[in-house]
Amino acid sequence: MTFPAQLSGELRKLFARRRTYIGYVVFLIFEALLLTLWVKLGREQVEKLAERNMVPIEQLYSSLTSTYWIMGWSMFLLGSIYFALVAGDIVAKESEDGNMRMVLARPVSRLRVLLLKYAAVIIYTVTFVIFVGVTGYAMSVMAMGWEGGLFVWNPEMFILAVYPDWSEAFIRLFAGACLMGVSMCVVTSLGFFFSCMKMKPAAATIMALSVFFIDFVLQNVPFLADFKESFITFRMSAWVYLMAEQIPWARLIESYVILIGLNVSLFVMGWMVFQARDFKT
Repeated sequence: MTFPAQLSGELRKLFARRRTYIGYVVFLIFEALLLTLWVKLGREQVEKLAERNMVPIEQLYSSLTSTYWIMGWSMFLLGSIYFALVAGDIVAKESEDGNMRMVLARPVSRLRVLLLKYAAVIIYTVTFVIFVGVTGYAMSVMAMGWEGGLFVWNPEMFILAVYPDWSEAFIRLFAGACLMGVSMCVVTSLGFFFSCMKMKPAAATIMALSVFFIDFVLQNVPFLADFKESFITFRMSAWVYLMAEQIPWARLIESYVILIGLNVSLFVMGWMVFQARDFKT
């Protein structure tokens, strides 16, 4: 059987599990709640922010801007929970249920099995981020209409930009969502790495989230501010560079080379641990 056919089967198996859909449901509820509060309570605050930054309110209070804030506020912390949950489950659950022993009884290498499972969770991660962006924008359009540009403000990354043209703003936001999906693959890779170890799926999820949140907390410690670029969670925020009027390509490429290298390293380490495990007893 070819790799694409096996990958299709792995994806069907992944989406047959109920826990895979928890994140979708939670984010739909979150988006609806946040947009309701944004429309009813947020306009006054938005007007003050627009006045301070000398930005037309039509650019700040728009569907594209609200989509940017939905993704920026939620994906990093809330989304990481579901990526770690799915990735921590992908190998450990089959090992716990005894299915892995049956899979490895067939003439297939352990590396191929892991490549299929890793590709499945990476596809899940990237498409999930795009799903949040699409549904967030669709709800924003229903609440505020499609008119307006994009206002981006990220003091940590030193970015302040306004895009009055809808087409340019949409392209920037969609490209940013795709890069954000690549960034969130780090959480997925952490969950996958721990899932390859001899531990319960819940333990693999908790370990992945622990590493991720420790890095995030250390990054925000004031006396470590000069070392921000040394933390992975800071590098994961590099997708915001696409929102800058003058994109710092050197920083953007450097960050994603580091993130992709980390993902590859976590996969290789997970494969080495999995290769050494005994499934016969």
